[in-house]
Amino acid sequence: MSPDAPRAPYADPAAGAAVKAADRAHVFHSWSAQGLIDPLAVAGAEGAYFWDYDGNRYLDFTSGLVFTNIGYQHPTVVAAIQEQAGRLATFAPAFAVEARSEAARLIAERTPGDLDKIFFTNGGAEAVENAVRMARLHTGRQKVLSAYRSYHGATATAINLTGDPRRWASDTGSAGVVRFWAPFLYRSPFHARTEAEECARALQHLEDTLAFEGPSTVAAVVLETIPGTAGIMSPPPGYLAGVRELCDRYGIVFVLDEVMAGFGRTGRWFAADHHDVVPDLMTFAKGVNSGYVPLGGVAISAEIAATFETRPYPGGLTYSGHPLACAAAVATIGVMEEEKTVESAAHLGEHVLGPGLRELAERHPCVGEVRGLGAFWALELVRDRETREPLVPYNATGEANAPMAAFGAACKENGLWPFINMNRTHVVPACNITEAEAKEGLAALDVALSVADAHTV
Repeated sequence: MSPDAPRAPYADPAAGAAVKAADRAHVFHSWSAQGLIDPLAVAGAEGAYFWDYDGNRYLDFTSGLVFTNIGYQHPTVVAAIQEQAGRLATFAPAFAVEARSEAARLIAERTPGDLDKIFFTNGGAEAVENAVRMARLHTGRQKVLSAYRSYHGATATAINLTGDPRRWASDTGSAGVVRFWAPFLYRSPFHARTEAEECARALQHLEDTLAFEGPSTVAAVVLETIPGTAGIMSPPPGYLAGVRELCDRYGIVFVLDEVMAGFGRTGRWFAADHHDVVPDLMTFAKGVNSGYVPLGGVAISAEIAATFETRPYPGGLTYSGHPLACAAAVATIGVMEEEKTVESAAHLGEHVLGPGLRELAERHPCVGEVRGLGAFWALELVRDRETREPLVPYNATGEANAPMAAFGAACKENGLWPFINMNRTHVVPACNITEAEAKEGLAALDVALSVADAHTV
């Protein structure tokens, strides 16, 4: 860590060693070869920062896993969880409970169109699972279309819908999923040169895919409104409206996955608000309560809700609408309104992160593209700007991934915890990060990008 980096409130290396030892002895970590990882022992967190037991403090440009939209340990939300625990810590989902009812009301008030019924889950993957189940039951069809360069979760249906390499080990090839190419102009699969061309060709590709799959066999088209982990690629103007029209034409349910992009991340309550599009089902999680207690859900249109008015919905979860999680959601939405978090994210993107990242791109040859909005940005790192060859190969590991590993190490040495996926670094801090904190992060990125520059041609 740089000697000039901020320090944590205290240090207790012995306690950190004990935490690490217990973790290595008993915790089985996700997405990891267990013997090859070295998890950082975290002693605490507040706002946009967390710190370890050795006294090192890090500015978190990951928001956890892009979920602490209002930062760590917001006192209002912590107090709401404590108050709810003292009043009614848990209760079965079949009952009407104040925190659950109020959370559903507040979410429904902010979702677009008539998405006024809320089915609660424990997280985003379960939300996607249930959205697809609803779509299949509503239409009586089984097939579902999803995009390459996407991530929808790690449960059985969600992982099959996912379009990145994490699905490979679990992809049955028989889950009724058909993938297609969504628009991404920087690496256009359609040889487009403008956003208008990319939009038109992507829609034609989707229409052709539907035609050859048989529209009458397709239950749903599932899209991340703005793909998150896959690269933060905002769709070109008109694309989501075009998908909406195709779904309407063929009686297909349109599902938007807002698990990562929702609740202020893009400078609007939902990314769909940027496109004036209303899906039939919308999944959410993460930012709904800043990840303080696990919570996700599906916002359901009136038409699909009516399908289950007298017909039982065959799905449920023991902890659906858990009172502690819902109390955290009520408090988080209240904080976001009172502190204007959504507006802060919009300002941050327009006046701080966007200009700052573009300025870095001008000086660092490793930056091929800057894209994003609000508190939701990605830098595409390349070996060659002309050819757009990625800084590391697709799904690189080991020595092949060394340039990105060196970049990440440089970030951490300068007090910044980065979000890295393949050849990209994402800039996804808390939506209420201050301008000074954002500029601190940009300065650390500046140093780390110089390390990546050494691997360009």
